[in-house]
Amino acid sequence: MFFKIYSFGCKVNQYESEFIKQIMCADGHEYTDCDDKAEIFIVNSCSVTAVSDSKCRKLLRKLRRVNPESIILLCGCMSQAFPRKYDNFNMCNIVIGNTTRSRVPEYIRQYLNTKENIIDIMDHDRKNESFEPCSVSNFSERTRAFVKIEDGCDRFCSYCVIPYARGRVRSKPLDELKSEVSLLAKNGYEEIVLVGINLSKYGTDIGLTLSDAVECVAEEEGINRIRLGSLEPELLDDVTISRLAACDKFCPQFHLSLQSGCTETLKRMNRRYTNSEYAEIVARIRRNFDNSSITTDVMVGFPGETEEEFKESLDFVTGIGFAKVHVFPYSRRSGTVADKMPDQIDNSVKEQRAKIMSDSCETKRLEFMESQVGLVCEVLFERPDSNGFYEGYSKNYTPVSVDTKGVDISGKSFNVLITGFDKERCFGVISED
Repeated sequence: MFFKIYSFGCKVNQYESEFIKQIMCADGHEYTDCDDKAEIFIVNSCSVTAVSDSKCRKLLRKLRRVNPESIILLCGCMSQAFPRKYDNFNMCNIVIGNTTRSRVPEYIRQYLNTKENIIDIMDHDRKNESFEPCSVSNFSERTRAFVKIEDGCDRFCSYCVIPYARGRVRSKPLDELKSEVSLLAKNGYEEIVLVGINLSKYGTDIGLTLSDAVECVAEEEGINRIRLGSLEPELLDDVTISRLAACDKFCPQFHLSLQSGCTETLKRMNRRYTNSEYAEIVARIRRNFDNSSITTDVMVGFPGETEEEFKESLDFVTGIGFAKVHVFPYSRRSGTVADKMPDQIDNSVKEQRAKIMSDSCETKRLEFMESQVGLVCEVLFERPDSNGFYEGYSKNYTPVSVDTKGVDISGKSFNVLITGFDKERCFGVISED
């Protein structure tokens, strides 16, 4: 049967969707990007914000309305975090959570045999749950491959449902990582992005560290670039940064989750650092890596955020000079501590603060792009754009476009002299040096 996957949310979800795609194909199904052709729809949900939930439910309603005879399977964080919402959920034929995705083909077969709806959302076992064996051999239309090496989160930030959706921290063993990366290298991938729900905690359950995982991947001859997904900043100590800096294949791009630049707000969020500690981590990175890029997420309108706290956060974020910032308003999540906090902020105030923060961050983003002009950077090219320019990324993940006069350089790396930029990317010429 033909199937299509819709994947919401983070890089981990994208990896897991690719895993589901490959086990479905191995079971005899055929993937399609065409809604009209698909007989099975798999929706891998995200629940990091209320907006994420809303987008997913909107898609499910549309799929059921437009494709009334199709099989719809819902999985992921939304169903896992809020299972009671789906006891009588008539938009889907099959509803599972995050613990049984490897059984998706089995659920499909069961439904085809019985025509009875399936709801099977299993709780996480916080004492004995281990890392789910899963691997991928390729990624559709990508020069880089995501590899999930960690799942779960033990932080319990006051606004977040993800620990309930993902369970405790658990890590992929190095032998499994090595086998997966070796296969990806054989299939032509030279860039690996290690991802996880709380990636910085990789290995704490099996006596390893994140640096061990990076060094394991670096041993694979066919892999030339290694990146990391989103990181919790306080876990980047001197030893970790030194080991990463010693790895020639490591790309100096760090997404360090901030959430707020105000220490008092961070306390209410149950984050585990102050703004000054965060600033020192950024300084430590910049001392150890030339031309690094640091990106982050910033929430505005958290309960109790006064004008003074917002101003402190704005000044801090502006002062750091991030290469890129994802700004978003706080959204209430039932079951979290923050949902019951006093002094909830009006939506109009959240929107106003989000615009102010976004405008400031956009100015800094363009300043970062400008700082790349005149530098020679190694760029791994992916594909041509609509104008025939080839697009790729430097090691610090700056988007770069080059006019190759029609020469195909997909999947190849070149040193590029950056000569200019616009709002979206830098431009350059392939360097002869």
